[in-house]
Amino acid sequence: MTTATTPAGWIRRSILAHQQFRALYIANIVSKFGTHVGYVALPVLAQVVLHAGPVEVGVLAALSTVSFLLIGLPAGVWVDRTRKRGVLIAADLTRAALIASIPAAWALGALTLVQLYAVALLAGMATVFFDIAHLSYLPHIVGRDRLTSANASLSGLDEAAKVSGRGLGGFVVQLLGPPLAVLVDAGSFLWSALFVRRIRVREPAPEAAARGPLWRDVGMGLRYVLTNPVLRPLVIKGAVANFAEQICLVSFLVLFVAELRLPTGTLGVLLSASGVGAFCGALAAPTIGRRLGLGRGIWLVGMCTAPFALLTGLMERGPLLWVGAAGWVIATVTFGVENVLAVSLRQSVTSDGMLGRMNAGFRFLFMGSLSAGSIAGGLIGAYAGVRTAIWIGSSVLAVGWLIAFFSPLRRLRHIDELTGSGGGRVDPTR
Repeated sequence: MTTATTPAGWIRRSILAHQQFRALYIANIVSKFGTHVGYVALPVLAQVVLHAGPVEVGVLAALSTVSFLLIGLPAGVWVDRTRKRGVLIAADLTRAALIASIPAAWALGALTLVQLYAVALLAGMATVFFDIAHLSYLPHIVGRDRLTSANASLSGLDEAAKVSGRGLGGFVVQLLGPPLAVLVDAGSFLWSALFVRRIRVREPAPEAAARGPLWRDVGMGLRYVLTNPVLRPLVIKGAVANFAEQICLVSFLVLFVAELRLPTGTLGVLLSASGVGAFCGALAAPTIGRRLGLGRGIWLVGMCTAPFALLTGLMERGPLLWVGAAGWVIATVTFGVENVLAVSLRQSVTSDGMLGRMNAGFRFLFMGSLSAGSIAGGLIGAYAGVRTAIWIGSSVLAVGWLIAFFSPLRRLRHIDELTGSGGGRVDPTR
């Protein structure tokens, strides 16, 4: 294996010309596609095969992310203490085995809601390690000078998979049935492990001398995220957006299947709408970052697009369904922009020795807000109606940009502006 370098000529070329990054990118292509097929298949399976209601669907969605609350912070410490490539491969293989158990149990007539809950929880734990290691490995693969381009490519791929994966996922579920459609998700993780194994970049060995007691390092990482003047508004804004978005998504699932009684193919089309907007945002993010600035681009785009989320509260059979879908597409442009600019800011201001703990802190708070949003969406839907839940979630999304506006991000244009201000790249272990 080799250490990553960034030849000067590559800065002007497509990031996909970078061989090691290309292996990571290909691994993500099928993995993301399969994941979003599973995003449709699992809740539909719970409702159609196991007759789950809104609360059960909300709990299932929450269990896939609650692992970040259980082990997210210590996982960041462990990732900082080891090389990331092996972590990525082990996490992929673990998720493949767990998810493949669902169609196997269905074929034997033994599938239960308890098993779905267990798989969601355990696969979520593997995802904790994969996501933290993935974000922490990327600066070593491409170098910090190409992070915005690399994050734009990966974020664009993620959103494209939402469009094709969730849209096609609805039709796959319709044709094969939910249990067999889940196999697509399991196979995608095997594909990802194969290509991650081909990456030959070895990051520097972690410094054993810098290690302290586990919980002291856990607290250090979370404290770093919550006190850094650049990271704090990013994590608060992201957590609020995740909470509100998840309320909407859980409610969409119940609205389409239980109330409007629309085909799952139509459900997949609506869910893919978020991918359309975010994909466009990810593609535009590097240009927005250059012209408006990294921090300013986040809140300006949010101010112009997020209020359109309110149109989703109008969805009914007929033309209003597509009015709501169009509003969701426009609103989610801000997700794609923020996914690129905010992640690049996070990686740029954090030293190598803190990347795992910083990313763990963000994932802990982000995924905790997803879990809370899933449960809130299920409870509001059950006791106040799914439309009330949609109005609440979309209203929070519409004003979320104000968090960045009333923060140091308001005028931030370039990373260089952070030098000497307390927001630059620092290692609190020193």
